[in-house]
Amino acid sequence: MQLRCLIVDDNQPFLDAARLLLEREGVAVVGVATTTADALRLEEELRPDVVLVDIRLGGESGFDLARRLGGTVILISTHAQSECTEELAASPASGFIPKAQLAASAVLRLAGGPVD
Repeated sequence: MQLRCLIVDDNQPFLDAARLLLEREGVAVVGVATTTADALRLEEELRPDVVLVDIRLGGESGFDLARRLGGTVILISTHAQSECTEELAASPASGFIPKAQLAASAVLRLAGGPVD
């Protein structure tokens, strides 16, 4: 069964590239959102298996959004994990993936799915 993913990021070029990359690697990207409100609406509507959330959504916080989402959340960022260690530890997210290392295998590993 294919993993269903929602991506939340305020950078449209990144959303496009991430969707293409993950879909090529076998993840079904069921939606993308650029704001907290859109992400919450789409999560309820689409019921994805995992939500990838940028830690900085323009003027909004991906950490706050992660606390409001009901399912599995993986935080992503261009920033190094070491720059937000405390926030990540306090977050309900399943893990963190640097945007430069985004891959279906990393998403599957953190979401608890089978990894090829």
